[in-house]
Amino acid sequence: MIYRTLGDTDLELSVITFGAWALGGWLWGGTQKNDPTKAIHAAQDHGVTSIDTAPVYGQGHSEKVVGEAISDIPRDELQIHTKYGNRWDTQKGEFSFSTKDNEGNDIDIYRYAGKESVIKECEDSLRRLGTDYIDLYQIHWPDPTTPIPETMEAVAQLKEQGKIREAAVCNYSVEQMQEAEQSVSLASNQVPYSMLLRDIEEEVVPYCKEQNKGILAYSPLQRGILTGKMKVGQEFSDGDGRTDSPYYSDENIRRTNRFLNAIEPVANEHNATLAQLTIAWTLAQPGITIALVGARNEQQATQNAQAANISLSDKDLIYINERLDALELKEV
Repeated sequence: MIYRTLGDTDLELSVITFGAWALGGWLWGGTQKNDPTKAIHAAQDHGVTSIDTAPVYGQGHSEKVVGEAISDIPRDELQIHTKYGNRWDTQKGEFSFSTKDNEGNDIDIYRYAGKESVIKECEDSLRRLGTDYIDLYQIHWPDPTTPIPETMEAVAQLKEQGKIREAAVCNYSVEQMQEAEQSVSLASNQVPYSMLLRDIEEEVVPYCKEQNKGILAYSPLQRGILTGKMKVGQEFSDGDGRTDSPYYSDENIRRTNRFLNAIEPVANEHNATLAQLTIAWTLAQPGITIALVGARNEQQATQNAQAANISLSDKDLIYINERLDALELKEV
């Protein structure tokens, strides 16, 4: 495993960070296929020390099962990341979308990061995770109804109290990061990034490199399509958020698989799966600090962790990028 430090902090993370969204079941078709304790322990056995979760993942379920899974692991051997600002139990803030919880009940998600809400969410997360501090505390999405200074002042207070080690953001623009920095020093920005979604290369990556901020790339496998295991006619379970996404249309699965077939020889040369090659490519991109990769079970967690062992040559990267540049998805 390789470890990288986030920006100017002393927070050192495993480059493969365990993404625990799927463990919450919500928008992933339920929790039936999950084995959180074995998955997290398998990841740790292969050097993964960082785990990323959020309250909204299963409306507390992901944090709870993470807390149970890590209860027998020394706390100083882990870096726990969680988030705040996505509420399902209030109508304050900006309405985001309607969905269903794991029991099929209708719920509405609001983006809200008022000071009192941030403090409440932190206390709730600490309780569910069974810990007395959070290593990396991140706003999940911008809340346009709350001034950024108000939100970040609450986070600075939590940091002074020792309840969090470092402050961070997710899905923030450069301008939003700059405003947040006036109240608290940010360690990182967690943003979507994959072979199929590279818009952060325009502004966010250059800014973070210049300001020495970490970038946590989430969904590097584009929620499974870059594993090569999806086929035309792919069926998703009820409640799976991929159902209506254009990335998973039959035509885009066909086009993506054509690209993956073209780069499979590189994976074979490294005795790697396509998923592992994709993760290794992500970690090789300028400015990317960490790849957040989800796992539901022991096998997936092990395979993800082993991707850190792949070292791609300049020739490999040129070969992959040339074929990637020729890939055009439909209506994405």
